[in-house]
Amino acid sequence: MIKRSFLGYALPQLPYDSDVKSLPAPKLIRPSSSVTLLLPLPPQRKATVDLKVGDRVKTGQKIALTDYPGAYTISSVTGTISAVAPFQGDFGQRFLSITVSVAPAAEIDAGFKEAGTDPSLTQALTYLSQVPGLPPLSALGDPQYPISTIVVCGVDDDLLVATQQHILQGDIQAVRDGIVLLKQIAGAARIVLVAPAHLMQDAVASGAEVKITANHYPASLPHMIMKDCLGQVLPAGKRFEEIGVCFMTAEAVAALGHAFADGLVPVIKRFTLINKEGGKTLVAAPIGTPLKDVFQNAGITLQDRDRIILGGPFRGRAVFSDAYPIRPDTDAVMVQDRASVPLVSDYPCINCGDCVRACPAQMPVNMLVRFLEAGQYETGAEEYDLFSCIECGLCSYVCVAKIPIFQYIRLAKYELARLNPVEAENVETE
Repeated sequence: MIKRSFLGYALPQLPYDSDVKSLPAPKLIRPSSSVTLLLPLPPQRKATVDLKVGDRVKTGQKIALTDYPGAYTISSVTGTISAVAPFQGDFGQRFLSITVSVAPAAEIDAGFKEAGTDPSLTQALTYLSQVPGLPPLSALGDPQYPISTIVVCGVDDDLLVATQQHILQGDIQAVRDGIVLLKQIAGAARIVLVAPAHLMQDAVASGAEVKITANHYPASLPHMIMKDCLGQVLPAGKRFEEIGVCFMTAEAVAALGHAFADGLVPVIKRFTLINKEGGKTLVAAPIGTPLKDVFQNAGITLQDRDRIILGGPFRGRAVFSDAYPIRPDTDAVMVQDRASVPLVSDYPCINCGDCVRACPAQMPVNMLVRFLEAGQYETGAEEYDLFSCIECGLCSYVCVAKIPIFQYIRLAKYELARLNPVEAENVETE
């Protein structure tokens, strides 16, 4: 496998938005009748939960697998379980879908409050793995790959998204509390907060070491942060944890700070809602709230062939139902009018070289895509740098032939993970 570094090709100048301070506070949206909680299923595990249809749950209560307590979700509402069913996510992800009918009055589960008086990584793993921001707590406790550096991202990884910037600007005390907590329970020698220049003052108030990112995409992606802010390049095919680095969003850190300060498991997810005109607003909703409730409260009407995207315009993934729920890592929801959905084609590559010039990793994208189109994924990985891809999507953006290169790359990584379980850790999951 060829291993390349970032040598500084001139990238398209796509500036991030810097008007987060002008955005109003998030509007809180409540689910109209029910929430849908997605419980991740470990491979080869039975799909049996410790609660059943008809059981009552409280806000903040764990719902776990009976034979594998490490897999769980947290009820974001008080109510009654009305359905439990298998759910298939992107790229082979397996979940249990647990529908909870919302009760008129909320009751708070006391389990975490009783256990969280003396913070520890074990308590965090037991109760807080599914809080907003989806903190990678299991990586912090992995003895095989000790974490020496935690990178807290106060930047958003796509254009039009302002979620992490809002957390950094509006919830800095919780971020600070979370950083203090991580120093106590994680054992990392270094915690670095990455922020955009316009939030420098807020970042300094966190008490962490601060690094400033460039103001153009894709500078806020983890691979680029590693290169530009930490002075390291992640070898192709490796995970950050394998070199002692763990990335965590500002929202995840703030959620940890709130949890131990308040004695409550956070269940409200903040995210950026991008409408059909490209305008953005900040929204907050209980985890599991159906997208249709978000759209109804925001005055967004869906028409036939409009597209719903979880994420931003470069890295987002389409979903095909407005019943899909808000998840702990949903940082943005974008709606595209059917007339604005970009066209793709099966037109052959014209070898213009724009994708190669745009690629931050200097991959031979024009050659790689030929093999991926033909399903020759092993050749693409071994000879044309597939696993050097940082999944920024710039190749698809500049492609004159409108080839969905980014989607071919994600599919190839998934298919190789199925063929070789060792490669599964290299596939970025939703």
